[in-house]
Amino acid sequence: MSERVRTIPTLDSPLSAQVPPNFRTRPITKDDFDHIVRIIDHWWDGPIAVLAHPMFFYEFGKWARVVEDMANSGRLVGFLLGFVVPPDAERGTTALGYVHLVGIDPSYRRKGVARALYQDFVETCLRQGCHKLKAITTAGNEGSLRFHQSMGWTASEDTDYAGAGRKRVVFTREL
Repeated sequence: MSERVRTIPTLDSPLSAQVPPNFRTRPITKDDFDHIVRIIDHWWDGPIAVLAHPMFFYEFGKWARVVEDMANSGRLVGFLLGFVVPPDAERGTTALGYVHLVGIDPSYRRKGVARALYQDFVETCLRQGCHKLKAITTAGNEGSLRFHQSMGWTASEDTDYAGAGRKRVVFTREL
């Protein structure tokens, strides 16, 4: 391991918890994407909409997921923008599921929405032959760190991941 990468200890937490039966996870639609772009800054409490790039609907839409609360008229309460990276024989890599951005309605946090999204995305990735998942966050994003570790992800800090001196936490999870 290089000096610029530091493994962060994993929390001892159960990997599986029940997802409430009233949550329905499904592929994203254009109406969902338009809604997400309108509300994401409010959900994240700050400017982040630029990360909800249209390519996550138009080019990668078959991988993106939303969660609806069927007990609340099918209200959209969360989304996951991700994609599957195909295997690359030249680089010796296998298919990889990459989670780019997740958003949860603030009034639905800690209720199983993110777990439902991730479980659905994992199932999709497994069907595509993925053996690993990856996600990135900024250093200091303690909420993301705690969540990913509680879901069985391994976290490593890389001081130059996003360019010289631009530290990121890289999450991975074997499937």
